[in-house]
Amino acid sequence: MGMPNSKQPETYSVPEAGRRLGLGRNASYEAARRGELPVLRFGRKLVVPRIAFERMLAGAQPNHSDR
Repeated sequence: MGMPNSKQPETYSVPEAGRRLGLGRNASYEAARRGELPVLRFGRKLVVPRIAFERMLAGAQPNHSDR
């Protein structure tokens, strides 16, 4: 296992992950509640693991609604 890149955080807050997707704070927490954001829960605190977030984005298929 390699050393983590110190320039990138290991986790994002839910609002920070949502901002990266163009979501507001409330929409971000709703997406987390629905399971649309990968989250870890530590008591009441929710965090989004960076690697899981990046994998989620890499697996996302573009929406081709013009077909």
